[in-house]
Amino acid sequence: MQLSDRDQAMLAGEMGPALKWALGHQLAVGRMFDAADMVDVSQAHMMADPESLGEAGVAFAEELAHDGARVSIPMITDPRGVDLKCYEPLGQTEEMADLERRFIRACRKMGIMMTDTCINYQTIMPPVFGDHVAYGDTGVVIYSNSVCGARSNFEGGPSALAAGLTGRTPRYGLHLDSHRQATRRFEVTTKPSGLDEWGVLGATIGRMAGSYWEVPVIEGIETSPTSDEIKHMGAAMASYGSTPLFHLVGITPECGRIEDVGGQKLAREVVSEEDLAALRAPFGARGEEVDVVVFAAPQLSLVEMQALASLCHGRHRAANCDVIVCTSASVHADASRMGYVEAIEAFGGRVLVGTCFYQQYAREIGEANGWRRLLSNSAKIVNILGGYGYLPALASMEDCIASAEKGKVV
Repeated sequence: MQLSDRDQAMLAGEMGPALKWALGHQLAVGRMFDAADMVDVSQAHMMADPESLGEAGVAFAEELAHDGARVSIPMITDPRGVDLKCYEPLGQTEEMADLERRFIRACRKMGIMMTDTCINYQTIMPPVFGDHVAYGDTGVVIYSNSVCGARSNFEGGPSALAAGLTGRTPRYGLHLDSHRQATRRFEVTTKPSGLDEWGVLGATIGRMAGSYWEVPVIEGIETSPTSDEIKHMGAAMASYGSTPLFHLVGITPECGRIEDVGGQKLAREVVSEEDLAALRAPFGARGEEVDVVVFAAPQLSLVEMQALASLCHGRHRAANCDVIVCTSASVHADASRMGYVEAIEAFGGRVLVGTCFYQQYAREIGEANGWRRLLSNSAKIVNILGGYGYLPALASMEDCIASAEKGKVV
């Protein structure tokens, strides 16, 4: 790989042990993907919840902080694994909380902003068209690439941290024009209604595409989705297909016409009602008792909090059904100010700050609370939580609240 003079100095250890590690790590990643050189990035976003970090990962971060590591660009964080104001009621242990505290201390010492969100593109500082960034979290990357027109690969935790320290990342994959051209062409014949249906559409296309290196271009969506609708669509597509980038003809910024991304040369594949129904079929459980209703993955925007609070007004959940809502600290502050958190809590819901359900020891809290049947309006989370011992089901936000009220899936 071609390295700048500054890259060479970092690699030689002239700028400290942390930057020596960071550049060395990036060089190994870049060589694996045949990167020709490095590119400057404006932001880094790290996915590093303590469940995935473990003791070794936290100790590594503490060692870097002790060695004087400091990030050189704005660096933010994905949802945490523990809401330190609400971990005991969930059945999380003091050991889990202590691991969280240690990691937060290390990050702050390195100058990392603990934003704790997977909706940073809606809340913190959205990247702009053509911006090179180093982001973790599949939902963050696919939204930033597709909707904002920024450029990022899926950065693992160590790679995102290295980018935050060096301000650079290997130039491969979606940092290159050639990898942003469409490789699969899908035609949608129906317009989704509601966040769950947008998620099912994204999940179906992700499953059909099925590879990190495939770039879907999608025709047939005639009106622009809202930020929340396309958020759920992208998060589900990335969850089912490892997809980091898609184009909507006439809607997303790199695809004013299908010719802009080379899609006119590709064979058209129809996404039918039958395809959507097949994706949804395993997640129906009408009439069955529900243990927990979850709104997360992605965290809720202020608009989603408003909609949820409106549905909760004047109602109360059944005694046998818990309700968990996950949002970012910044949205929580606004939602509290506007009375949305109070309305959700009056319904009997619990609003967690800066976490996401599946990143907060989902298996352990499920066992601690006796949660088995789970209901959500997120196509992403029902895809993930089957692997954590849950029986997940999917419904609209309206039906999720109605189910929580009755204690069974309506």
